[in-house]
Formats: sequence, structure tokens, C-alpha cells
Amino acid sequence: MKKFITTLCFFAFLSNVSAIDAGDQVKMVLAKQKLYAGQYIGALTIYNEVLLKNPEDAGVLYYVGYCQFELKKYDKATETLKKAVATNKDVKPETHLVLGKIYLVDEKIDEALAEFNMYKGAAKSKEAAIEDVDVYIAHCNNAKKYTASPFEVKIDNLGEAINSKYDDQSPCISADGKKLVFNTRRPETTDSPMDVEGDGKYFQDIYISTWDTVNKKWNTAEDVPRNVNTPAHDACTSISPDGKQIFIYKNDVNDNESRGGDVFVSKVLNNKWKTPEALGKPINTSYWEGGACISPDGKTLYFISERKGGYGRADIWMVKRLSKTEWGKPVNLGPEINSEYDEVGAFLAPDGKTLFFSSNGKGSMGSYDIFKSTLEGDKWTKPVNLGFPINTVYKDGPLVVSADAKSAYFASERKGGLGESDIYKADLSNYAILEKDGKKKTNSGLSILKGTVRDGFEGSGIASVDVQILDAAGAVVATTVTNDNGEYFITLKGDVTYTIKVVKKGYKTAEEKADLKIGKSDTFSLEKQIMMSKDK
Repeated sequence: MKKFITTLCFFAFLSNVSAIDAGDQVKMVLAKQKLYAGQYIGALTIYNEVLLKNPEDAGVLYYVGYCQFELKKYDKATETLKKAVATNKDVKPETHLVLGKIYLVDEKIDEALAEFNMYKGAAKSKEAAIEDVDVYIAHCNNAKKYTASPFEVKIDNLGEAINSKYDDQSPCISADGKKLVFNTRRPETTDSPMDVEGDGKYFQDIYISTWDTVNKKWNTAEDVPRNVNTPAHDACTSISPDGKQIFIYKNDVNDNESRGGDVFVSKVLNNKWKTPEALGKPINTSYWEGGACISPDGKTLYFISERKGGYGRADIWMVKRLSKTEWGKPVNLGPEINSEYDEVGAFLAPDGKTLFFSSNGKGSMGSYDIFKSTLEGDKWTKPVNLGFPINTVYKDGPLVVSADAKSAYFASERKGGLGESDIYKADLSNYAILEKDGKKKTNSGLSILKGTVRDGFEGSGIASVDVQILDAAGAVVATTVTNDNGEYFITLKGDVTYTIKVVKKGYKTAEEKADLKIGKSDTFSLEKQIMMSKDK
């Protein structure tokens, strides 16, 4: 998704291929097309064919090494690119750029800096590809800075119940911490094909695990039903705080609704996930959309889009809910959040004001890092890097935080995992992640208040009831609306006695006291059933 990758490939291709015969030059053009399309396996196959006849051609060696790099075959890529340098002292400057990237992910920061500076010095123009090397130099300097001052955070791999030898990504957790949904590229689920010409991996599917409260561990994850997972790309991007709906990214070239990548939602009905439905316009467009998450009050949707009007290719947008089926006009979160690079994996914490996301911009220490920003009034604060060891030189994120702010779950490609990407848990006992400096020991976590508003003692749940939460002074501190089953769910500060006030036309207003506590080890959850009677 990075604009400079495409630029890099373009300028590299323009370099010297005159020594290659006409037939192989045709093959190089075909390989270039596959390269632009992200079909690295297909491109590498062709480049290797050309290399057999041109083993000393530094340009062909570069392309082979570049494809190997994109396929994360770093040892082979290093060998190939070093051979290109040894073969031709006037090797394309881009060779040093890719070598620098490899050294960075191998945590050889000084070697990476040397290669990046060599690229910068060897480049003969001021094209965009040349200027973008400053991002990688910034990544190196950030890596030195953050690793020198680590936060006190214990990080654990979630193990074989969740992770596999394949890619496991994008954890989503319900507010009570009892339901974990994530994406995986393992083969033993639906009939998802392998991307044989791209990265050689299976298409994404959605898995779910529940927390074993007795044994204090995650149960072995299972794939969600076939009406949710399809042979195409299916990826959960968030789960609602109450665990009753999941937002899904779908991309199926054979499906007009999801072609190009769109946002869908699946809801729970009678303990079963319904077939996902597209959110439609104005959220979905002809451009790529994904990474959607709902605010705790259900009134605002944050999502990623590559539509026009942004600051980079992938930006974070928000849209207000007008009714159950209607949304307002999407609004870009602005230059404080979005950059000329990619911002992905948006998650709004249960406090309703702390936004977590990943970015590969100049503030990162390598690839994608996780950042946070706080909504103050109607403005977002300058994003803050979560630092080391949550962030590394590898791709990190997305990240989600439990309602009690005691734990965070995130994906990472760091060394030591079971697969290329694994899901990890961060113990936040000594890292107040919702605080500005991360170091205050105040309890910034929340507890859960939930229940059902019923029509009389034995009646069914009442939909669309306005639920108001009042403090001791009678001030409204939070609001929500019951769902189709009459259920409400809200996260609030614990150790407080609230009044629940429910209002609906045709019914008498009802109130109920709620003594909300703070959980010691798990998120405290209080369930309150409220009866309403018709207003005669």
C-alpha cells in the first residue's frame, strides 16, 4: 500500500536492461506487470528464468532479490542482492534500499542506516523514491530511541490454542474479555484458495475463541460458520463491545457487493452468526474500504478507506449513525491522525475517546507501529507511539484493549512466534495505556453494565428504548439504545452507584439503581433487568 514501493519498482525498471536479448526483455515486461499487481511468486518465476541466461546481470539480480524480500525470504534476498552489488559496482541504488530494509527487520540498525545512506548518496535525482528513504532512516533512529527506553510490559504469545504456523492476525475482543475473534490464513477451514502467484498464502478466514473462566485460558479457536467464511477473503476487523456483531472486510471478485474490498456486518441471532450484510453507501464505495470498528455507544463508525479526499492512500474516516439503517457523510479524521503514508487497523477503546491504529509513517520504528490518540473536545491529539516492547522493527498491530484496561491484544510479526504473524497479549499492570504518559497508576479502566428492558415482568424485550445513565447528582453521563431484543450494553467507570433511566414513547419512564464495582482480576460485569409498563 505504500506509494514509494510502486515508485521504487518503476525507477528500478527503467535502469539498464540493454544487455538482455529481446525475448527476455519481453519476459521482464511481463514480470514487471505481475510485480505491480503484487504477484511476487509469479514475477519471481519469470525473473529466475531470465537470470538463468543472464546470471551476472545486476538488474535481474535486483528484481529477484526484491521479490524474495517481498516474500519475506530475507536470507535468500540478502544473498541475491549482495551478489548484485559484487557483480556491478554501479548497481542500481535501489539495491541498497532493499538491503537496508532487510537489515532493519533483522535488527541490524547500523547496517541498515549505512545502506539507506548509500542509497541516498548514490541516487542521481530527487524523485519521490529518493525522498522516501528518509522514512526508513527515521525508522532506524526511532528504533534506537524506543528500545533504549522500554516500557514495563509483559508480553505473552497466546500459544497453539490461538496461533498456528500460518498468519494469525487482527485480534478483536469483546468488552468483557470473554470472546476473541481473529483472522487466519490457515488452510483447514473453508475452501479458500491459495494465492499461488501473490504471496503463496491461503485467503483469510475468521476464527473465534472463548475464554475458559475455570481454567483461565483460551479455548481452541474454531472457524466461524460457512455463511460467514467464504472461499474469498473474509476478515473480521472488530467486534462490538457486547460481542453481538462483528464487522467484516470482504473481497470477492465474483461478488458485486464486495468487489474491490468493502465493509460488512454479521449479527448474532439465537446464538448463530447471520450472513454478513454490506453496509452500503456512503461507507462502501468503488475504492477499497476495510478496518471498521464501532464506538462503544454504537453511534459512530471508524473505518479505513482509500477514497479520494484523504492525506495518504489509506486513511482513517468516521461516520455518524443517523438511524438503524442510515449513516451520515463520512469525515476524514484529518492531518493530525492521517499522513501521506498508511493508517490502518483503527480501534476505539471502551472509554470512547482513545483511538489506537497502526501507521508506517515517520513515527514508526519499522514497518507498521501502533499509535494512540485521544479525543479532546472535537479534536484528536497528536498520535503517540506505544513504544517498545509493544512496538518493534517488525509489523505490529492492530491492537485492542479490554474494558478494564488491564490487557491488550495485538498481532505482530516479531521473531519467536509460531508463524509469520502471531497474536500476543500485553499485561498492562505497569503501563496505564489510556493515560497520556502511560505511567500513571490511576485506574483508567471500565466496568460493564448490561441487561434487558422488558415489557412487564414476563414480557419480551423492548427495542429502541433510550437508556440514560445518571450519576449521584442526576447528571447524564452516558446514553445508549436497546437493540431489537431489548438488550442494552454500556461501559462505565467502576466503584460508582448509578441510576439507570429508561425512556420510550408509549411507556412509563422507569428507573433502577446500579452499584457498579471494579473487578480485581477480570472485568466486572453487572446485569440489570428493567421492567417497563405501558402508559395508559
